[in-house]
Amino acid sequence: MSDPNGFLGVTRSLTGRRWLGPPPDLQRAAETLHQRAGLPLPVCAVLARRGVAPEDAETFLAPKLKDLLPDPRVLKDMETAAAVFLKAANAGARIAIFADYDVDGGSSAALLLRWLRAIGQAATLYVPDRIDEGYGPNPEAMSSLAADHDLIVCVDCGTLSHDALAAATAAEVIVLDHHLGGETLPPACAVVNPNRQDETGDLAHLCAASVVFLMLVEVNRQMRAAGQKGPDLMALLDLVALATVADVAPLIGVNRALVRQGLKVMGQRRNLGLVALGDVARLDTAPASYHLGFVFGPRINAGGRVGTADLGARLLATDDPQEAAGLAARLDQLNSDRREIEARVREAAMAQAEARGFDAPLVWAAGDGWHPGVVGIVAARLKEATNRPAVVIGFDGDAGKGSGRSISGVDLGASIHRIAARGLLEKGGGHKMAAGLSLSRAQLEPAMAALSELLEKQGAGRAGPGDLKLDAMLMPGAATPDLVTALEQAGPFGASAPAPRFALPDCLVTYARRVGQSHLKLTLGDDMGARMDAICFGAFESDLGPAIEARTGARLHVAGRLEINTWRGRETVQLRLEDAALPS
Repeated sequence: MSDPNGFLGVTRSLTGRRWLGPPPDLQRAAETLHQRAGLPLPVCAVLARRGVAPEDAETFLAPKLKDLLPDPRVLKDMETAAAVFLKAANAGARIAIFADYDVDGGSSAALLLRWLRAIGQAATLYVPDRIDEGYGPNPEAMSSLAADHDLIVCVDCGTLSHDALAAATAAEVIVLDHHLGGETLPPACAVVNPNRQDETGDLAHLCAASVVFLMLVEVNRQMRAAGQKGPDLMALLDLVALATVADVAPLIGVNRALVRQGLKVMGQRRNLGLVALGDVARLDTAPASYHLGFVFGPRINAGGRVGTADLGARLLATDDPQEAAGLAARLDQLNSDRREIEARVREAAMAQAEARGFDAPLVWAAGDGWHPGVVGIVAARLKEATNRPAVVIGFDGDAGKGSGRSISGVDLGASIHRIAARGLLEKGGGHKMAAGLSLSRAQLEPAMAALSELLEKQGAGRAGPGDLKLDAMLMPGAATPDLVTALEQAGPFGASAPAPRFALPDCLVTYARRVGQSHLKLTLGDDMGARMDAICFGAFESDLGPAIEARTGARLHVAGRLEINTWRGRETVQLRLEDAALPS
């Protein structure tokens, strides 16, 4: 049960939130883990939240891919898809890869391109333009590709593209996807998708790149059975990890192992595109899951959002250092352009949504000329600000294109698919946490009302936006690099596995200074003489920055996440501060 008095007595922080600590049962579970497993108590608090029993702690902290990777053949059509792909590759057939324009699509395409290159083959890459063609295969593109190719592989798209795939009459088609499927499948040799209606749902958490990776595992197995040696798949796991985190796939089950192993591969700097992207982003540490989602992901997505759609896939697939450097620089610039466009749309959408009210199960906004490449990011910002599913739609004349983001426990993709099936949208679909839609102006109000009703039945709107959940209390002197390393063993952190958040009580703010446009750098101390640096990104975009800055020399409770800050070869622990409160 939540403490109505708040953790550390905080019922209203400087950002207006109540702090909630772990309930008593989780505190007891953490203590039991601490006693029986001998792990630091903060680590045990994270494991208890994840439901890890003491006897399972060791294997949870060291997940092995070989133990968690499913047999690819549990997915329907997998053997057929692998056989068709391998036959085309061995025959030197003309292969085209039709990929979505986001990180998952680009990573999926790069997996296939790199695998084919390893056996001396090549393929045509086709990524549709977000504005001119929209999401997924379209009849014109598929017909054109089929005229010049023997096999088309649709990755991260295609499950609902019946008319488009039917237009590819001159070529075979394979679909490797993870978006929610309909009652019928499109015309293709194979549709491999853990979210097909006739699948068990056991692997519904996989992103498209993981589905592609599993197909390549099956392809390599078929090669071994024929006496052939396949390419090294473990070297490609950096792409799978990138897609898993950037596509906000839940970091549970095999996804944890894929990301953990993929980060190790990424640290070896094998992929020249990722190396170049890290260089332009001035990344000076080994990549963590945070960097996949917030450093690499936005830059790779920038091409599909506001630039040329295939830039991200080309970057991830290239083995040419000069091409990698050029593509990375272009994507970095496009990402800067995207941020400027996003800021304008975000301001207008937030004002509109606020005027409509934040108490409904769905928060939404729509406007003329809003760039379709940023509506998804703005939807994510609305979701974060309100703890509600959010949809943002940009109109060009009568045609609207929108994107939505959901909260944990609310399946947005299924709801949008349902209202599309009822004719309230021109097109719509996606997965639990993210979805896209197309509609006319006349459909806007009825569609949003119907969607809100469906989301309310799933519990959207019940959670209070003012609660900040904390895992434990921690003193600054206990925040050591060794502790952060131990906490990272419980990761990676991301969707369905949030990074641990700690409260540091009664800290003295010894230093506070504005950094850049909106960030706050500060130093915290305790009565034992311990000192700790902290950074609050975007602090001056709200009242939090001025409030903390004004209390330099005073005491505050602070809350946030621990991370390692490396400066000139020296590692120190830094708090990524998210909130603060006045001691009672």
